[in-house]
Amino acid sequence: MTSTESACPKRMEFGPCGGVRPDGQCEMRPGDCAFGDVVRWSGVQPAPRPVRAPLVLTDFSATPFDRNDIAATAAVLASGCDAVLVGEHQNKPDFPPTLMGSLLLDAGVTPWITLSCRDRNRVVLEQELRGLHTLGVETVLCVTGDGRGYDVRPDVTQTFDLDGPRLVALAASVGMIAAVPETPTAPPVHARPDRLVQKQRAGASLAVLNHVPFPKMIDEFMVAATSAGLSIPVIAAVAVFTDSVSAAVLQGLPGLELDQAVTEQVLDAADPVAAGIAAAVEEARALLCIEGVDGVNVSGLASASGGRVGAEIKAEVGRLILEEVS
Repeated sequence: MTSTESACPKRMEFGPCGGVRPDGQCEMRPGDCAFGDVVRWSGVQPAPRPVRAPLVLTDFSATPFDRNDIAATAAVLASGCDAVLVGEHQNKPDFPPTLMGSLLLDAGVTPWITLSCRDRNRVVLEQELRGLHTLGVETVLCVTGDGRGYDVRPDVTQTFDLDGPRLVALAASVGMIAAVPETPTAPPVHARPDRLVQKQRAGASLAVLNHVPFPKMIDEFMVAATSAGLSIPVIAAVAVFTDSVSAAVLQGLPGLELDQAVTEQVLDAADPVAAGIAAAVEEARALLCIEGVDGVNVSGLASASGGRVGAEIKAEVGRLILEEVS
């Protein structure tokens, strides 16, 4: 174990994670992030697997442990996306990844399953990867995982046998398409393009960027990443919100920000739902014009009125994007 790894509460070797606070503080304990800079990948470097990014990847959220709601939500989203991204949240446990993948395949959508190192040791991660691969789930989003809140299940340990890049290497080694996140606004901001390149070197075949306030920031990130050697397809996040609650959820996540002018325009509109949909489509249009951006992630709660309403809003955003491109 390296001294940096032992200093990181997530036991990372190839940090920093995407949860570094804007002031450089660790998300899990008081003090600065243990990593002053990006740690370069030193393991096996497989050639990137040629893959095609979905034009529209939509966040999937349903009532936990409710297979009927999973099927119903998938049916709502199916016509407005090419694939669904199943997140994993420290305060919202759900079915195991392999079961979730099976249920979504049965529902007729293409699942991207998020695998986090927070709650699974290496053996369980290997089991989930093998199970997903056997089912025919092709893509897994490999994340270190956000730290569990101090007041969320204090009786449960946090594992972190691996970090995101090492999970990428493991996923690629079993034949999965490994996708990775990156947060352009997280410190050290200047090194985030290179961090994504290091994930590519570990075996990542796709990337999903977190929200930024302005598309120009993604343009600048892509220029820097391409110059550093990035060659894999990139998907940029589109923020979908139609009320103060869904906007606050997006802004409350580490490293994620919204354009305050657009936020006020949506929330003050006579019809916030229509305004939120229009703002999301406009953001998608701008992001898809950036060289190197191959698709968008229609992301967020979308509505405080329940998961089904949020799914309908995201489905409409996706349909409008697909119609424009076709």
